[in-house]
Amino acid sequence: MYFELFILILIQESGILQRFMNKGHINILAIESSCDDTSAAVIRDGIVLSNLIATQKVHELYGGVVPEMASRAHMQNIVPVVDVALKQAGIEKHDIQAVAFTQAPGLIGSLLVGACFAKAYAQALDVPLIAVHHMQAHVLAHFIEEPKPSFPFLCLTVSGGHTQIVLCKDHLDMEVVGETQDDAAGEAFDKVAKMLGLPYPGGPMVDKLAKEGDPKRFIFPLTQMKGYDFSFSGIKTAVMYFLQAEKKKDPDFVTNNLNDICASVQYTIIKMLMQKLEKTAADLNIKHIGIAGGVSANSALRQALTDAGQKKGWQVYIPKFEYCTDNAAMIGVTAYYKYLKGEFADLSVTPTARASWS
Repeated sequence: MYFELFILILIQESGILQRFMNKGHINILAIESSCDDTSAAVIRDGIVLSNLIATQKVHELYGGVVPEMASRAHMQNIVPVVDVALKQAGIEKHDIQAVAFTQAPGLIGSLLVGACFAKAYAQALDVPLIAVHHMQAHVLAHFIEEPKPSFPFLCLTVSGGHTQIVLCKDHLDMEVVGETQDDAAGEAFDKVAKMLGLPYPGGPMVDKLAKEGDPKRFIFPLTQMKGYDFSFSGIKTAVMYFLQAEKKKDPDFVTNNLNDICASVQYTIIKMLMQKLEKTAADLNIKHIGIAGGVSANSALRQALTDAGQKKGWQVYIPKFEYCTDNAAMIGVTAYYKYLKGEFADLSVTPTARASWS
């Protein structure tokens, strides 16, 4: 009896028991480093065991992400973030069956840090390497937890760099049916916030202040595009000229009307998003609708989608806040489906600042 107990303790301490328990599972280490967040996650059979994110507060001082500073911070953060992600998942590095990373799009210096780390890690362990497109991963964030969408479904992906309507036919079979022809919705939020003197990141601040404002106090033009495409450069220009004119009459105009300005701008941007989404869903006769990307954390957009779903009989899918912004869990889940299909990358694969994926 004592001998058996001694052997059990020895096995536990040596990690042999852990490796035995992990045998037969698909354990994937995922790295996300497309912008200013260093994230690592461990995915087992499509289930998230850990999801760590190290943010870079230094960019707040500059009103936006400084690419060189971002890449340097990734180099400092990536080893400890991966180490903690493995520990929280209860996984040893030798239990990893594949290493995934964000290949595109993003800041090239930031992407290079994640790619180089992932390549070295995969090569050292002699396991497959999986390259993941960031926007495809945002869509597949819907498959991290229940309820998961049924195919086909439409996903409105809205971030600082992208605004797209994606027709999802299967986990890895997607088609971009509409997208912005100039600025992204997230960029419009951030640029307007900067005009208003709000701190970076501006989008969440606009959302917060808009809750106390009147969304119909100020009227801004709705840019109309053919088909399912968007344009958000017009709203930025309209707000700029509006503020210039009003501040000439009242230097304190922004301070005295900040909540109403934020609410009115947000109302206009979300209305443009929802009009196109509703048109696409009606034309394609699709009732399963989701949102993804950083701007999908916006409370008014989430509510607008919920309201539209109730009115039109949609089945609506909205990810948790932690899976809306950049995170490695969505990279890992995407990699899981690519692993099942044997879609592995060669070590010669290189990061790309911009890349099509459908």
